[in-house]
Amino acid sequence: MLALALATALTGCSLIGSGDDDKSSDSDPSASPEDLRGTSVVLATHESFSLPDELVEQFEKDTGITLKVRPSGDAGKLTTKLALNADNPFADLAFGVDNTFATRAVEAGVFADHAVRLPGSAEELRLDGAAGDQLVPVDQASVCVNVDNAWFEKHDQLPPQGFDDLADPAWRDLTAIPAATTSSPGLAFLLATIAEFGEDGWQGYWERLLDNGASLSPGWSEAYYGDFTGGGEGDRPIVVSYDTSPAFTIDEASGESTTSALLNTCFRQVEYAGVLAGADNPAGAARVLEFLLSSEVQAALPEQMYVFPVDDTVALPDDWAKFATQPDEPLQVSADDIDEHRQEWLTTWTDLTSR
Repeated sequence: MLALALATALTGCSLIGSGDDDKSSDSDPSASPEDLRGTSVVLATHESFSLPDELVEQFEKDTGITLKVRPSGDAGKLTTKLALNADNPFADLAFGVDNTFATRAVEAGVFADHAVRLPGSAEELRLDGAAGDQLVPVDQASVCVNVDNAWFEKHDQLPPQGFDDLADPAWRDLTAIPAATTSSPGLAFLLATIAEFGEDGWQGYWERLLDNGASLSPGWSEAYYGDFTGGGEGDRPIVVSYDTSPAFTIDEASGESTTSALLNTCFRQVEYAGVLAGADNPAGAARVLEFLLSSEVQAALPEQMYVFPVDDTVALPDDWAKFATQPDEPLQVSADDIDEHRQEWLTTWTDLTSR
């Protein structure tokens, strides 16, 4: 996401606006709300972005702004497109650049400085340096190993407890992983292993993991709905997914979740939004940014995009409050280290998984 990848499973979610219409004419960044009526704002996002139609319609009614959404692939593709067009932006603001790509976009001059008051404890998710002045955290979720507890109970076998178990012969041929080169959660899982085993140890862990029969899929959907027993018709009861996933695997008879996330394997992803440098309508973009941080939008994020709001004062849905448990200490790799070593790590990972 995120883009968080779980949102790609949603069906029937509409994208707002045409996305291909011309933008409004130049707008004064200090424009009053009345001056913005009749203008349009183009929002570039990843392909999984979705908000309730009624919230968008109310925003347009209150502000007089027409919001046009322009999907631009996953988080990586979105970031690349924004960077390549930094001198000639195709939107007024962007949402969906996450902490694995943020510094790349900032160094390319994609975003403009923008001061905004963050809700709840969102200030803790602000990036350091220039990125913190340009990018606003909107949502977050952690990529974690998920297990199908019902499968393990049925087969009278203990589920794994952490990274090392996934490479243990007792759990051979049971793990499904989305690829790091083609999947946002796949990259996050790779970063989690780098944080856990260090820059000199993660390669050996991946060798053991692959030797133990872990399968690789192009994306999260293929792994979760194709390979995972808890999400589809697969034969693998262990999958790389999210800490939010157990909130969506509720057994109707018992009212309990059939899956759980291993919280000692989690890497937190934060999705950011920012006003683009050279935007045609920076004042309108700033209003949309405030809209994304509003309590109404923040409250809609869990069921709309399968992510946690950054505003911790917003009440979560009942199933989330019970089953979507967040890690207290998620694994971390600094944004600067990710930016410096991303390509090197992915090249090494590709070599390891191609043998």
